[in-house]
Amino acid sequence: MTISVRGSASLVVALAVVAILLISFPAYRLFFAISLGIGIVVAIILYLWRKYVPVKEEDVENKHPLGLD
Repeated sequence: MTISVRGSASLVVALAVVAILLISFPAYRLFFAISLGIGIVVAIILYLWRKYVPVKEEDVENKHPLGLD
C-alpha cells in the first residue's frame, strides 16, 4: 500500500511526522537538536568556504555535460 503525496503537501507531511516524533518521544528531542546544530554549522562552513574560495573556471572539467552549447 502506498500513498502518493506530491509538491508542498509532502513537506507538510514530513513536518507533521517530525512534530509528532518530537512530541511523542522525548529522546528524539536531543537527537534532533544535535542534528540540527551540526547541520547549521556545516551549512555555515560551506557557505563561507564558497564565498571566500570560489570555484574557478579552470576547476570545472565538463562545462557542457549534455552537449548543449
